[in-house]
Amino acid sequence: MSNLDSKKPVITQRRKFLTVMAQSVGLSALGGIVWSAYIGEAKSSPLILRPPGAKHETDFLRMCIKCGQCAEACPFDTLLMAKPGDSKPVGTPYFIPRDIPCYMCVDIPCVPVCPTGALDEDSVSSVVENEKVLDINRSKMGLAVIDDDSCIAFWGIQCDACYRVCPLMDEAIVLEYQRNDRTGKHAFLIPKVISEACTGCGLCERACVTQKAAIFVLPHEIAQGEVGSHYIQGWNKKDEKRLDDVSVNVTTKTERSKLSPQDYLNSGEVQFDE
Repeated sequence: MSNLDSKKPVITQRRKFLTVMAQSVGLSALGGIVWSAYIGEAKSSPLILRPPGAKHETDFLRMCIKCGQCAEACPFDTLLMAKPGDSKPVGTPYFIPRDIPCYMCVDIPCVPVCPTGALDEDSVSSVVENEKVLDINRSKMGLAVIDDDSCIAFWGIQCDACYRVCPLMDEAIVLEYQRNDRTGKHAFLIPKVISEACTGCGLCERACVTQKAAIFVLPHEIAQGEVGSHYIQGWNKKDEKRLDDVSVNVTTKTERSKLSPQDYLNSGEVQFDE
């Protein structure tokens, strides 16, 4: 044996074990950094449209196990599974209406296959003759919004592409006639979205003839405002029930506000124009 061979370090099993452990820790740390970056990126983009029956986003992310069965069941390849770099929670299903909308399958194959209930079958079902049946018309994937400035129907050009393709024609999208004051001779035939009926399927967005769709689907949290509990629809008995548990505290701020409306009008403080 030469002198060089005798000087080679002996690699023991313990040294091999420590080397492998160090490499594993390094890879785990790198993976954690990358994963954190993707999670941060996903949280910065709230414009995500989920499959029919999806629970509220917070509950959906908690319950979805990223199995991909819903995307596998979709016959139109509408549903995509988010990949790193998509600005969406990795492994969760979503769809892009302008590319492939939801084609409103009657049997909603993506929902029953969900193993955790992240896609809630009850939310897209109706009771018919005491039997629960799937009803795609009850889905609330999002809400279609129209940009008046870029929709050519608002220019006076006849276009009803979104109206014609809507699976709930005259329910989710209706056409309204409006006088064209610019010409004084013609009428606008403009589309209007009925929020209560719109399912957010995106068929209208896909059919829009403009280069960038003038009608597009947004999540309800972004597309709609929130009135607040202190406003009540007095003509709506169901909405009026919210007053049952509301306590009213009246605070007198001025001497005038102590008077009833009738006493105030008869007090002589009100001046009427003759």
